[in-house]
Amino acid sequence: MHSQKSRRLRKKLYLDEFAVKGVELSCNLTCKDESELATIMDEFFVYVDSLDLIIGGGGDLTSFGGFISSHDRYGSVTESDITNLSTWLKGQDIISEFTLGDLVDANYGM
Repeated sequence: MHSQKSRRLRKKLYLDEFAVKGVELSCNLTCKDESELATIMDEFFVYVDSLDLIIGGGGDLTSFGGFISSHDRYGSVTESDITNLSTWLKGQDIISEFTLGDLVDANYGM
């Protein structure tokens, strides 16, 4: 279907080889107060940034959810990134449980 489009148009529309993949995150938190929430979120955002990824989302003292994608224009989250994120999240006492979804097309797959 998309192969009939020119390479330039596929790139402009983020199709086929230019598709950007990301992953959805949801987690349950056991924060006691806002400062504890701010601390874990700051640490998580710094970690995500260190992987050259970005996250958008929100939450409260009991839960957090968001979508993680690559910081690069045509970059995608990799299986290695998902493994690294999972390992980091498992190591946090404040996060009681979490779910990282499957890789999906950030522009058309949600």
